[in-house]
Amino acid sequence: MSLSKPFINRPVATSLLMLGLVLVGAVAFELLPVAPLPQVDFPTIRIDADLPGASAETMASSVATPLERSLSDISGISSMTSSSSLGTTSITLQFDLSRNIDAAAQDVQTAINAAGGKLPKSLPSPPTYHKVNPADFTILSLALTSDTLPLPEIDRFADDFIATQISQIAGVGLVDFHGEQKPAVRVRINPDKIAQLGLSLEDVRAVLGASTVNGPKGNLDGPHRSIVLDATDQVFNADAYKNLVVAYKNGAPIRIADIGSAVDAAEDAKEGCLAARQTHDHHRYPQAARVQRRRDHPAHKGTSARPDRLAAAER
Repeated sequence: MSLSKPFINRPVATSLLMLGLVLVGAVAFELLPVAPLPQVDFPTIRIDADLPGASAETMASSVATPLERSLSDISGISSMTSSSSLGTTSITLQFDLSRNIDAAAQDVQTAINAAGGKLPKSLPSPPTYHKVNPADFTILSLALTSDTLPLPEIDRFADDFIATQISQIAGVGLVDFHGEQKPAVRVRINPDKIAQLGLSLEDVRAVLGASTVNGPKGNLDGPHRSIVLDATDQVFNADAYKNLVVAYKNGAPIRIADIGSAVDAAEDAKEGCLAARQTHDHHRYPQAARVQRRRDHPAHKGTSARPDRLAAAER
């Protein structure tokens, strides 16, 4: 008995069965999830290093090169790319698919520590790394503007309120800042004045670096108790920097206000935006709607120092 004989003897039932299968397939086809990108976890790690004021050439030769030489000793790297710009360097490592990302992250941290002695001593903080995925993509960009608040205050609002709320939404893999407007104090020195006083810019820089260190003050030990000393010796605004004593000339103090000026400003006053990235294993853009609902929630509308306008653009 052949397998096709029952279907040949019952042509009507065979036709109805095939028609039913076609209908079921047509309905199921519309319900199939379709991802915009293949769901492949590429073991990828990005290393970032910042050196304010350094040119792209300085970042490439003094920061990127030592890191690349140390990172090249890690096994399983399929590609290494680096990008250097004003004050920042980014190195992207992509490993073989068989490489465990957690073990690779430990090797990257070891390589960064090994390269620490070859990096510039003026580096404000050690290079950092985090795991990324090339399949992740930006789904929503938020732009904050205000006619009354300065940019550093808007940056504080975005960092303290918006970024923390968006990062808690399911499916958001990364909340990334571009052009942060962190508050800073800019000290402008007149070269002619310090030259007349026999000073150099390095002398002024050393005084500025040592004048606002939050270090231990010690303690007083008594027969019955010990008291820890504490004093506020940090400088937080431009007015306080103006009164810093740089040196003494003929017994008279030379202050910042005598050789230049100090103003309250931002670290980078050229740009500012906030972007959220969706992890690749979620369907198309449900996080954008969640971000919009979280943004328009009544509990967030009464927040103090809220920017006047918050524009969102879905991608």
